[in-house]
Amino acid sequence: MDMDSLAGHLAANVRQLRDGRRMTQQQMARLSGLPRATWSNLESGSANPTLAVLHRVADALQVSLEELLAAPRTASRFHPRGSLPQRTRSDVTVRQLLPDPIPGSEIGRMEFPPLARLTGIPHTPGTREYLTCESGRIELVVAGEKWLLEPGDVVSFRADQRHSYANPARTSAVGYSVVLLAPLGAR
Repeated sequence: MDMDSLAGHLAANVRQLRDGRRMTQQQMARLSGLPRATWSNLESGSANPTLAVLHRVADALQVSLEELLAAPRTASRFHPRGSLPQRTRSDVTVRQLLPDPIPGSEIGRMEFPPLARLTGIPHTPGTREYLTCESGRIELVVAGEKWLLEPGDVVSFRADQRHSYANPARTSAVGYSVVLLAPLGAR
């Protein structure tokens, strides 16, 4: 990609993201600690920002550096069934629920065939997980404590401990897992 295309992508993304938040350039300047003229130059495509400036802009807009520099996105996008990443471990299928990552989180749909079990992998210290059952029954064991979830039930737990999931029934079960990863260095 040439530099003009990169500057154009950056300009369109910064403008679109700022407009989407209904904020002025002056408001974004205050939020990021950068001069308003810097925002104007970024949005016009005439800026040649340093990595430090890009980092402050990304933080203020709450997006990754990659999103700032990528080809601008359309206002909406359809993701057909089966197009999102999924993996199967121990007969349990875990499908990513959202097409775009949310920094610091993992959100997945878990499909359990009858009598299936899945051993969870402890996350970094301070990580929290929320498990909800949509259909069937899901047994959750966390640090020796056992929970039996039925549709609508939710268990929140420290996900930095040993944990496992199981479907104790002879019918399928579906649950959703939301993992909020602890920031690096937080303990």
